Amino acid sequence: MKPSVVVVGAGIVGCTVAYELAKSGAQVQVLEPRAPGQGATRASAGILAPDIEGHGSMLLRTLGRRSIALYDDFIARLRADSGHDILYQRNGTFDLAFSSGDVDRLQELARALSKDHIAANWIEPRDFDRCEPLASKSARGALFIPSHGFVAVTSLTLAAAAAAEKYGAVFTANTGAIRIFSLPDGRVGVASSNRQWDADRVILAAGSWSSMIIVQDADRIPVKPIRGQLIQLQTTPGAIKRVIWGPDGYLVPWPDGAVLVGSTVEDVGFDESHTDEAVARLKAAAVSLVPGLANAEMTGVRTGLRPKGPDELPILGRSKAVPGLIYSTAHYRNGVMFAPLTVQLVRDLIFDRPADPALSDLDPARAGRL
Repeated sequence: MKPSVVVVGAGIVGCTVAYELAKSGAQVQVLEPRAPGQGATRASAGILAPDIEGHGSMLLRTLGRRSIALYDDFIARLRADSGHDILYQRNGTFDLAFSSGDVDRLQELARALSKDHIAANWIEPRDFDRCEPLASKSARGALFIPSHGFVAVTSLTLAAAAAAEKYGAVFTANTGAIRIFSLPDGRVGVASSNRQWDADRVILAAGSWSSMIIVQDADRIPVKPIRGQLIQLQTTPGAIKRVIWGPDGYLVPWPDGAVLVGSTVEDVGFDESHTDEAVARLKAAAVSLVPGLANAEMTGVRTGLRPKGPDELPILGRSKAVPGLIYSTAHYRNGVMFAPLTVQLVRDLIFDRPADPALSDLDPARAGRL
């Protein structure tokens, strides 16, 4: 029998989960107060770099590596099932060191990666011309990690939504959940301001808005919005070859010459506006990494709210308060990187497959009575 599932939220997590569950045979309904991909997705440059993002956390690094190992197949399936093109490149990251402390940190990381049998090459400034010619010659060196890359997040999210609909998922826009509760026979109810749904399972994937949803007999979900701002510059196509990282930001170059520059981390509540101060700071960060961007045209500014929980790991697993509810939220800066692994973990929970060991580290119970 096909399980019925309500997915609350249509960001990168909600859309990819809806796609996987619908393809696996579930009857899927997705609830979203706006259009798909309008939350944290808008502030994501789509970087897939667990060995940079997770440098301070072995667990984050390990789970991130596991997730990006699934990405090639994940993208291939989404392209085939949606008919959409998705920009996806795995040509590495180039992390610049500008101080002796940066050099020590990155060379230490290179040694750690070598022990884990992950390729990482230290590049001296004199060799930048053969790797990343426009990178700042003020840098003292760079760490090149070939396995890293990026994906275009909006196209990925919209492709997942289209593929989910192809397999029968129904998206209801302009409808936000406000309450989730138990029903007889183990079913789960979801209420909005004027409608109600019930299902065998509910996935709470509402990102920064998770804390605004009441879960029966549970603590309020400890997720808060952290604003991220990006700017987009335009330069010569192919001038910058790969993701360039530095102490104050990063650059993500697209084949058409667009360069995403990020990003800010701002605890300002649900304010999604952009600021002149952040734009100036991001432009300065871009020029510090690639001086040739000083005269690049700015073609856009993006803002989004990243869902941060008590730590930098997702809240993902079964609810103890409402049987049948599965949390999949608080991905913070790593919703894109964790997407394929999240999809796999949620699918296994929905279809009662053997528990993945990763779930013990992501257990919602670590964040309170959930």
